[in-house]
Amino acid sequence: MSISSSRRISAANPMSSVDIAAIEEAMRMANLDTLRGYNQNGYAEVKQFATTEYIPQSQALGYQVLNEPMWNKGLSFTPEQRIAKNLTGLIPHVMEDAERQCERALKMIRTRQTNIDKYLYLSNLKAQNVDLFYRLLIDNAKEMMPLVYTPTIGDVCLQYSTLYTRPEALYISIKQRKSIRTILKNWPYPNPEICVVTDGSRILGLGDLGVNGVGIPIGKLALYTAAAGIHPEKTLPIVLDCGTANETNLKDPLYLGLRAKRPSVAEQQAFMDEFMEAAAEVYPDMVVQFEDFESEKAFNYLDRYRNKYKCFNDDIQGTGAVVLGGYIGAVNLSGVPIEEQRLVFMGAGSAGVGVAKQLVEYYTKRGLSEQAAKDKFWLVDTKGLVTKDRGDKLAEHKKYFARSDNNGHQFRTLEEVIEYVKPTALVGLTATHGVFTESVVRALKASVDAGGLGRRPILFPLSNPLTKAECTFEQAVAWTDGTVIFASGSPFSAFTVKTSDHTVTYYPNQGNNVYVFPGIGLGAILAKASRVTDNMIYTSAAALAGSLNAEEIHKGLIYPRIERVRDASLIVAREVMKAARRDGVSQLPEELWLEWEEWGDPALDKYIKARIYDPQL
Repeated sequence: MSISSSRRISAANPMSSVDIAAIEEAMRMANLDTLRGYNQNGYAEVKQFATTEYIPQSQALGYQVLNEPMWNKGLSFTPEQRIAKNLTGLIPHVMEDAERQCERALKMIRTRQTNIDKYLYLSNLKAQNVDLFYRLLIDNAKEMMPLVYTPTIGDVCLQYSTLYTRPEALYISIKQRKSIRTILKNWPYPNPEICVVTDGSRILGLGDLGVNGVGIPIGKLALYTAAAGIHPEKTLPIVLDCGTANETNLKDPLYLGLRAKRPSVAEQQAFMDEFMEAAAEVYPDMVVQFEDFESEKAFNYLDRYRNKYKCFNDDIQGTGAVVLGGYIGAVNLSGVPIEEQRLVFMGAGSAGVGVAKQLVEYYTKRGLSEQAAKDKFWLVDTKGLVTKDRGDKLAEHKKYFARSDNNGHQFRTLEEVIEYVKPTALVGLTATHGVFTESVVRALKASVDAGGLGRRPILFPLSNPLTKAECTFEQAVAWTDGTVIFASGSPFSAFTVKTSDHTVTYYPNQGNNVYVFPGIGLGAILAKASRVTDNMIYTSAAALAGSLNAEEIHKGLIYPRIERVRDASLIVAREVMKAARRDGVSQLPEELWLEWEEWGDPALDKYIKARIYDPQL
């Protein structure tokens, strides 16, 4: 070999064609996969050898009291309590009432720069002093609820594994499926009455977040307490960890969930079967609310368990009920007769179909046949109008509303559907911001105007969080010249339009499930319902529609102000209890019902109020 050729060989970099970054990424992912090489179908049972012993509140002293958020009263402890509980010197000498402590908390929250920071402060407050947290939430519902739930909770779920500092729920992995009863018994508060469970597979409009979706049950149960007065000790948030399809989470070294793709649908269902059986055995009086399961599983689980266990699905039934409650009021304000109402739904997932089915029941209760009621609905998904002859395989839950009167013509866009249908109402559950464009909304208004003077379009962009809303309130008002009857899933602010000679303030409505699911849960609990019936769900919507006061009606609202959510929840719970009795599922003693039949709503309201939590400091 010549000297020159050997130099050429040594000058070449043999690694130049190798993607070092890809190799390093593969090595990093391999190191994250802690289950590699194990039998993926082997599940051991956890054997615990001791029972957790908890100090009763009556015996707790000093930091035992201050470290238990259910017992800690902060600076509200009286001198006598401080002496009796050995708290002298462990807290500042000053004594304050609830109002002053809330004032301090509000000041802290309002100095935080982002909603995430505000959420974290509230979460920390709840971990220290439950009564103060709920006093703050109840008395400042309009300001605090968006921080505890939508829209802030969506951002929290996206970052949950990074934000995590302490456990707030039960985390049940499919790898621990043989230990579900043990895990349930480890919950520190006995005999929970309401459970919210998710598998994180469809969180709001954000997709599969896996175990990060646990923020939803935590937030939802905070609203059960704030809105309906279910004691926080009686609430149980659960996430079922089956893995995730979210590649970002799978690659995140801080991700707290099972680092694996989800198993087959059949295996997830078997896991869910085991969970429901265990939950009913360990906590037989507990109502289970399903939350944010992907559409096919959501419908399947509801149908599978609704007649066997005390359960309901908030995405399907709760969303349907709250929209129905608002729709009843909207129809009354619209000037469009019931027989002329035509509804287009943009979005045909679990929420969209659930809402549409609730509205079908509204029409059948007013004398229409089921087919005639169903014919008022046109559902649109990403492929266009849902029809029986569209050529694709329809998901099972979409078949009920699939149209057969399209004469073979397929409508691929929302604009085409509106031109074809001439709707009076447009509902959005797409989780896609901006789907309701100016041309779409103006077309809706034009179709309503064509029916005569004094008619108003109904527009419900219901997707959460706000970044997923199909349009904004201000856009809806501008594009309908102020005639719109509007409801959104997340809160928009009122706004005022000033002209040379007058000022008009437009008030939005928030079709927030918080108006119905707390009352459904409370009503089912207090009625000792053996199951949650369709009639109980429908009744919650009708009760909500009837819960507005004169001031709200005068403003053109179709939902109560959020500050009155506890008033609305009491009415919903009362009517749900009655519906349970009518359906024969209430297990309360007959003499109670005879007393309420004699004395009416005031007696039943008194019974409910005596059993709900009102935090006192």
